[in-house]
Order: sequence, then C-alpha cells, then structure tokens
Amino acid sequence: MEEDLISISTLNDFFFCPYSIYLHSVYMDTDEDIYHAVPQTQGRLSHTSIDQKTAHHKDELCALPVFSEKYGLVGKIDMYRMNEHSLIERKYQLKNIFKGQVYQLWAQMLCLEEMGYIVHNLAFYEISTNKMIPISPPNDTELKEFESFLIQFRKYKPQSPLTINASKCRHCIYCNLCDKTSLENVYS
Repeated sequence: MEEDLISISTLNDFFFCPYSIYLHSVYMDTDEDIYHAVPQTQGRLSHTSIDQKTAHHKDELCALPVFSEKYGLVGKIDMYRMNEHSLIERKYQLKNIFKGQVYQLWAQMLCLEEMGYIVHNLAFYEISTNKMIPISPPNDTELKEFESFLIQFRKYKPQSPLTINASKCRHCIYCNLCDKTSLENVYS
C-alpha cells in the first residue's frame, strides 16, 4: 500500500494540473529558486512558525503528522485546536479558495478522525489579513466526489493526454519548465 499513499500536500496541485505532480517529482531535487515563485516562497516562510511549533498555545497541536489507511493519505496538519475540535489550515493569502485546497483540508480531517480525533470545525486562516474562513465538512455526495478524485489521482499517468489551459499554465510555477506548453508564467 505504501506506493499508493497520496501526500495530502499534492491534492491541490493535482486538481490544478495533474502533470504538475510529475514535474514536481522531476525537479524536486534541484534548487527551488529555479521554479519557485514569490507565492510559494511566501507560503513556505509563513509555515515556519507552525513547522517549528513556535506559534501555538497549549491546547493546540501544530505540524502533527497524520495518516489514513482507509483513504491511503499521509501528511501533516497545520493546527488542531483540541478544546474547539477545530482543524485550521494556514495560508499566507487567499484570493480564492479552490476545490483542491478544500480537498486538502477534508483529507486532513479524515486522517485526524481515523486517528481518533474529533473534528467539528474546519477553517482556513489567512495570515495576511488575520481572517478565519470557515469551511463545511463534506456531505455524503461531496465525500463520494472526493473518493472519486483520489481514484483519478492514483490512475493518472504523466503520458495521459493533457488539456492545456493557458490561464492555469501561466500561473503554474513549472510553466517555464513544462514540455506541454511554450507559455511563460506570470512570475517570470
């Protein structure tokens, strides 16, 4: 099963563009300055206090590794407030909340629940505005949709036909390195 595990952090990337997961695996051992853009660098910096467990109170769990055998998911949560049973994903800036980001939060919730934690509340916390944005847990239909998404993820092959979406490609950090398009990304 280990080869079938999906890293929760890749769910949004896969939703954005399945091929980006392949490109990430190709370039992950190279210097991130080659492909990381300002938003990724800012996001990584904003996670420092969580990853180093310096920005939390005694009733909060930060950077907790999570796992779901049922869904084949593995990852790490940003913050779980034990007293409130709240799962919080921190983002530096959220102009939009995309379905892939919601899938990440749901995946974290499903892992926590399987590990025995109670999760009543889900939210994104936008660091730049100090704003909490509540997210609903998945209903039965949404959970089935999420499960179908995980099946698509596992079945994806990099040689699969790819629909090029110029708007998405221009916002992809791998755009300038991608062999599927000759577009330049907006970060160049």
